[in-house]
Amino acid sequence: MKTFTDYLWFNTKKRKELINITGDIAERVAQSGVQEGLCLVSAMHITAAIWVNDEESGLKQDVMDWLEKLAPMGDYRHHLTGEDNADAHLKRTLMHHQALLPVTKGQLDLGPWEQVFYAEFDGQRRKRVVLKILGE
Repeated sequence: MKTFTDYLWFNTKKRKELINITGDIAERVAQSGVQEGLCLVSAMHITAAIWVNDEESGLKQDVMDWLEKLAPMGDYRHHLTGEDNADAHLKRTLMHHQALLPVTKGQLDLGPWEQVFYAEFDGQRRKRVVLKILGE
């Protein structure tokens, strides 16, 4: 079995952003030499998520609006620690922190409209995503 590990680094311009990382992942899959296997994509920060969906501006705004309704900025017990980002932790929980993607014939094997996004909810500082590619 082959294994390959790499990292994507981010320093977002805004506190909340969706960044399409599909191309970066596809490049790493090609570099890995894995023909048949899996690619784990995991946000390594507790206020970021990985989201697989369509690259469509209306949908992206809809999901950010939906998350804001479910976990709005406001007063939370977490803020008693001196932090101000409890909503970011909750948004990450709703979207989840990782995705497992198939690799087939040496390529990322996504559906016709699927794209992979790094979802940031407490940005403007250095963050990373780990890619673990495993297979034959």
